[in-house]
Amino acid sequence: MRIGTGIDGFDEIVQGGLLSERVYLVSGPPGSGKTTFCVQYLAHGATHGDVGLYVSLVESPQNIIDDMSNYAMNVIPLVKMNKLLFADLGPRMEYGFIDDLNDYVTPEYEVGNSPGEHEAPSPATVFKEIAAYVAEYEVKRLVIDSVSAIRFTTKDPSLQEKEMSRFIRNLKKLGCTTILISEMTDPTAYSTEQFASHGVIFLHNFLYDKTMTRAIQVIKMRGTKHDCNLRGVHFTEKGMEVQGLLE
Repeated sequence: MRIGTGIDGFDEIVQGGLLSERVYLVSGPPGSGKTTFCVQYLAHGATHGDVGLYVSLVESPQNIIDDMSNYAMNVIPLVKMNKLLFADLGPRMEYGFIDDLNDYVTPEYEVGNSPGEHEAPSPATVFKEIAAYVAEYEVKRLVIDSVSAIRFTTKDPSLQEKEMSRFIRNLKKLGCTTILISEMTDPTAYSTEQFASHGVIFLHNFLYDKTMTRAIQVIKMRGTKHDCNLRGVHFTEKGMEVQGLLE
């Protein structure tokens, strides 16, 4: 079964949407639209009955909500209805919402012991927290921002690859359609998460004919007919919109 992303112009180039209960990777440089793509995907699902969870390992959920509320995605109403959840699993591991969100917070869900204030979360710890949210709120759509914050919990490259592969393999068992965000800026610099994910979507932000241009490229999408061409990306009041091929 395919599920719609809610991103105008994108579903049409991947045969109607993402295959459900699979893991996808969205990569790109700063300012390319990764957060917008993912929150739009969650908000669309939440509007149609799929509870969505945005797990942040870097940015404050407060900032993400504030920024995404500038779009007509109904982020705050969906949060108030517990249809769109945000979890802070950064170094302090203060998941749930921070106190400043007041009346539209999700309840905290304590699981196990948290690492120290400056300690990066391990894949096993992050997965345990996510699994608890998925079970408690019957989450169907999941975003993890970002997988790059998990990679460097060990300095041994071979152990990093093993941990990442195991992490993604376990995510596939949760029953969610998951998007991992990565700060990777070179689409040809292949990583473990690229090979382990069912699909790889790259968002570009580059200088083209003296103008900064945003574009999207589907590099990999298992079980789906697609090309690897660049298509322009435009931002409207509703969020991201995929346009025609770039010449």
